[in-house]
Amino acid sequence: MPLQALPLPPSELGESPFWHPQEKRLYWCDIAGFAVNAWEPDTGHRWHWKMPSEPGCCAPSADGKVVIGLRDGFYHLDCTTGALACLVSLPADAHDTRLLRLNDGKCDTAGRLWAGSMITPRTQPAAALWRLDCTSGHCAVDRMAGDNFTANGLAFSPDNRWMYWANTPEHRIDRFAFDATTGRINDRQPWARFAPKVAGEAYGGRPDGASVDVDGNYWVAMYEGASILQLSPAGDVLQRIATPVQCPTMVCFGDDDLRTLYITSARAGRPATECEAAIPAGSLLRMRVDIPGLPVNFFQPS
Repeated sequence: MPLQALPLPPSELGESPFWHPQEKRLYWCDIAGFAVNAWEPDTGHRWHWKMPSEPGCCAPSADGKVVIGLRDGFYHLDCTTGALACLVSLPADAHDTRLLRLNDGKCDTAGRLWAGSMITPRTQPAAALWRLDCTSGHCAVDRMAGDNFTANGLAFSPDNRWMYWANTPEHRIDRFAFDATTGRINDRQPWARFAPKVAGEAYGGRPDGASVDVDGNYWVAMYEGASILQLSPAGDVLQRIATPVQCPTMVCFGDDDLRTLYITSARAGRPATECEAAIPAGSLLRMRVDIPGLPVNFFQPS
């Protein structure tokens, strides 16, 4: 299957796609569109849930719901009724919520939800990494890392040794040593760097959302770079896949064999030439790949 656009309305800022293996549906957020969506390839049916603020990330929950990171905290969405319930708010002193919102995130194998944040304007590296843990019977949210402008690219290695975290404006991906048993991270190191934008020179983009395949390769959407990169566990570029949209935002693996790569993209703020193209900005794309991805991890509620 060559790379193709799905028959879906463009998102203003598509993000956080995941494939639900039981429902056989693709879920994703439209951050700037204040919505969470789902699509069933077999029937073409689409679901659309409006949100009270920007949904930065979403993940499946073991109780049949979807957990979502909104501007001020973490919420549970009942996809049958559309009811939204707050699990836990961000600490009151986290930042002024008019400036901060949650962004890219996903669950680890123990069922904790990790979500980065971003702050506007990006004048200081005040974005952080938050961990929502409800596995002990009550929900707690903890700040696990900082020193970021726009947190993205969260992913875990297949052996649970590493957690990846991108600083998009800095064109850098960091790697932490990860302990899946305790949910702790340490030994943060720069893992991959990319050339910044320079006027008059070709630009390869900056690292946005990502996923990891079963071989430990890291697949990352290069925002404004019109491409997806596959990086080896050592951080080397294995391949660059061109996309028909300038701003791919995140990838996930889906379908029964986890060998379909789904790609979200952005429309907000893009020029008319991109928004009116045959494959417009904000489209959701897919293509087949040789190496399957890791299955989505489910959030474990209390």
